[in-house]
Amino acid sequence: MSQTAHIPSHRKPRRGASKLAFRAGVAGGVFSTIAVAGAAAPANAEPVTETTLEMPTLGSLDADLASAVSASAEASQQEALDQSLAAQEKAALEKAAKDAKKAKAEADRKAEAEKAEKARAEARERASRTSERTSLSASSYSASDSGSSSGDTQVATGSAAAIVAFARAQVGDAYVSGGTGPNSWDCSGLVQAAYRQAGIDLPRVSSSQSSMGTSVSLSNLQPGDILYWGSRSGSYHVAIYVGGGMYVGAQNPSTGVVERSLDWDTPSGAVRIL
Repeated sequence: MSQTAHIPSHRKPRRGASKLAFRAGVAGGVFSTIAVAGAAAPANAEPVTETTLEMPTLGSLDADLASAVSASAEASQQEALDQSLAAQEKAALEKAAKDAKKAKAEADRKAEAEKAEKARAEARERASRTSERTSLSASSYSASDSGSSSGDTQVATGSAAAIVAFARAQVGDAYVSGGTGPNSWDCSGLVQAAYRQAGIDLPRVSSSQSSMGTSVSLSNLQPGDILYWGSRSGSYHVAIYVGGGMYVGAQNPSTGVVERSLDWDTPSGAVRIL
């Protein structure tokens, strides 16, 4: 036995011939396959080029981020501006509507005040005309007022004069059913108002008025007597005898308050209350 027999060898063990042959065969098969594929490829096939993806740099990312932040800030600022303008427009519209409402209320108030003042002025004017007509009628009435009746020569004095003057002052006023003045009357409304001038309260309707006082004949009338048409307890129309064969009454809507002769529409009878 040699002296080196116990030292192991550092050489790699040789591969077996079978293993080498197997590997050679595999390699050959692979190269053959590559060769066949190359031969089968079209002659004019373009060579495959490599595509290189360019990755964004850090500087470009910072620029994009700054641009996005700036755009967002501008959008927020524009939205805030739009909201502010919308709020201002709404406030302006509300103020304009409020001012218009206030102006309309003021105009309506002035119109009502002017209307009321005009009505008061017209009322004062009517009262003045009525007073003038009453005074004129009272002062112009005299003993010369005579007619066919035997009592016509009597002068209206005191309460009768006030009644006659008031009745004549309403000549020309309108006839309105149920009217009690001051510018429109029905027949009994006028008689009632005339007698109120003498401090006498009469019933409202003609049938009740003709039932008051004492019955007198048409030949013995005195100024202030009440004339009636129909029966005494069921008269449908009344008027006031003013002397001189004349009477004043609220006749109908077409004539209004008129002064007429007894011959124009002869009454059925008369009553004396004074």
